[in-house]
Amino acid sequence: MGIKIRKPVTPTQRYQTYSDFKEITKKEPEKSLLQVIKKTGGRCNTGRITARCRGGGHKRRYRVIDFKRNKWDIPAKVKAIEYDPNRSARIALLHYKDGEKRYILAPVGLEVGDEVVSGDKVPLKVGNHLPLSEIPIGMEFHNLELQPGRGGQLIRAAGQCGVLLNKEEPYGYVKLPSGEVRLIRLECRATLGRVGNVEHERIVIGKAGRNRWLGRRPHPRGTAMNPVDHPMGGGEGRSKGHIPRSPTGVLAKGYKTRKRGKASDKYIVKRRK
Repeated sequence: MGIKIRKPVTPTQRYQTYSDFKEITKKEPEKSLLQVIKKTGGRCNTGRITARCRGGGHKRRYRVIDFKRNKWDIPAKVKAIEYDPNRSARIALLHYKDGEKRYILAPVGLEVGDEVVSGDKVPLKVGNHLPLSEIPIGMEFHNLELQPGRGGQLIRAAGQCGVLLNKEEPYGYVKLPSGEVRLIRLECRATLGRVGNVEHERIVIGKAGRNRWLGRRPHPRGTAMNPVDHPMGGGEGRSKGHIPRSPTGVLAKGYKTRKRGKASDKYIVKRRK
């Protein structure tokens, strides 16, 4: 896991950086764990654009990731560390003793040949999956469940980890990567270790073309549009003094969009801000 810097042969390559992919041990994905991804162009099921500036991009296939880790007490060996175009983290291919194959997020320190297992009473080792009640206070983990049995929903991006601050039955105080401290039931499970590919945040896109490969189209300013297209558009000449807002009129600076009295408010001990 390292970052390479291009020689400044052209203006676009002057600051461009990319991953060296040294940790990747297998180029082709496991065919039995692939699914087709259909492109939406940012449109919903009725055909309306709900996510602007989306379209194009390289063709991808989805790797089915096991976020539940529900093969209890069956050891699995890591056969390969692979690249996943759908996420910032690397993925690890597991071969279970009963012959089944599954993908998981590859944490820092997990290597080919290592053995991992999920269960209630498993060793405190990177890659093992167990409930919060069995994780010591201060230990790093990722792929955390919000509801028992639902599968990991939190802490899945490259280089991220959560920390257990305290335990008070039936909840644990978990510090998330954003800085938010949240109450989560101790039956919820997590995977030990920090998500791999820690250097991902240091990558500099360097040119517009790399964003197009990812399916991100140009994002025009509101002031450059016509009044029919954006509340900040129009006017004789370049205009200033607009209150920043979205195309639908929602204020952009400091306007809270979270609903009051949300049911999950009681589980947030400390906000991320």
